[in-house]
Amino acid sequence: MSESISSVLLDAHRARRQGLNAIAQRQRARLGEAVAFARTNSPYYRELYQGLPERIESSSVLPVANKQELMRHFDDWVTDREVSFAAVRAFVDNPELIGQRLLGKYSVATTSGTTGTPGIFLLDKHNWTVTLAFSLRMMIGALSASEIFCLLVRGGRTASVLAMGGHYIGAASFAAIRANWSARRFRALPAQAPLRNLVTELNRFHPALLIGYAGVMALLAAEQDAGRLHIRPVLVLPTSEGLSQDGYDRIAKAFHAKVRTVYVATECLFMAIGCEHGWHHVNSDWAILEPVDASYQPVPPGEEAHTVLVSNLANRVQPILRYDLGDRILQRPDPYPCGNPLPAIRVRGRAADILTFPTERGEKVAMPSLALEIDHVPGVELFQIVQTAPTQLRVRLHPAADADPNRVWRAVHSELTKLLNEHGLGQVSVELAAEPPVPSSAGKYRTVIPLVLSA
Repeated sequence: MSESISSVLLDAHRARRQGLNAIAQRQRARLGEAVAFARTNSPYYRELYQGLPERIESSSVLPVANKQELMRHFDDWVTDREVSFAAVRAFVDNPELIGQRLLGKYSVATTSGTTGTPGIFLLDKHNWTVTLAFSLRMMIGALSASEIFCLLVRGGRTASVLAMGGHYIGAASFAAIRANWSARRFRALPAQAPLRNLVTELNRFHPALLIGYAGVMALLAAEQDAGRLHIRPVLVLPTSEGLSQDGYDRIAKAFHAKVRTVYVATECLFMAIGCEHGWHHVNSDWAILEPVDASYQPVPPGEEAHTVLVSNLANRVQPILRYDLGDRILQRPDPYPCGNPLPAIRVRGRAADILTFPTERGEKVAMPSLALEIDHVPGVELFQIVQTAPTQLRVRLHPAADADPNRVWRAVHSELTKLLNEHGLGQVSVELAAEPPVPSSAGKYRTVIPLVLSA
């Protein structure tokens, strides 16, 4: 538990050179250690894991955990007896403590509750060590020697467009980075700021590395194309909500830069790293991802999962073990073009992104793929599908600067109504919203907002 960033980085490199068996061996050992620590130090897990074998080598034998249940048992969930929900709640309610450490030891991050239950998560030093090590590994793997040289020559200047004004993971991440590297090289910008303000600040700072929510990166790419933003990042790292591959390609073209995505969540900040072929490779030595169906049974590669269970093998203060993340993923069944042997996945969306409609006969039809219908429509920069009534959808559109808004809307409307009609849902109305896409309080742009969340 005393690893440094360099030792974690070197061990990951060594494991990949040694092959999949070496990675699996590390995963089993770290899972066993994480479970043993949770049993010893968390009253909640001690009771939950009663009757299980003493030594755990496969996460599949563990019961499933979820955010609602863990938050209800917060005081028994955490492994540090100095931590209480009351103390953490008071910490979170104080905006002056954003980016500070609870008890001088733990970063605190809240989630916005898009799945119905807000979460409060603690991240210990070891968790950050692994996170920062894999961030470095991702950058090293994405860039050529000349690009790394260019990044270094420009001082590694990094701009991060993140959620501010709350204890979100972006603020905690920025504080962790500043604690390990020179603060002068990093600039944090609020994702909720007006776009013109972001453009002004980025033009002034001129980052070599640009990080931020994918939806915001798409808007900034449009500003770059329009000539209002003029920066030259070596690498762009879109995070959180996904864009289509065309969307990522537009970002790369606008900035003339490499674009790499990461698949992360507040619960586990190092789940998978994107490759040049549009897949994410799981960091299997420190994270376990299990694609499962609605009954938590394994889903074979090639089939879309209802949700994914994640085990974070680095965090000790608040164990995340076989945790229902709520994301729908697809694991690739065949060899990977980039040659990376680690499991390759694509994130299809959140289980909470599924829209349910009543048919004229009173039956219910679930539609998980509406956002995919808009992804390929030319001229769409950003969008949100909002269910405002059981049979009513409003679409918030931000067309590309060079697109005809009316033509884009007609194409979007045609695609959505066609799909709805194919599912016997011709009674569902689709209208254009007057307002553009709206970010959440955390600065993220959700592509689908079900009725229960829009109410």
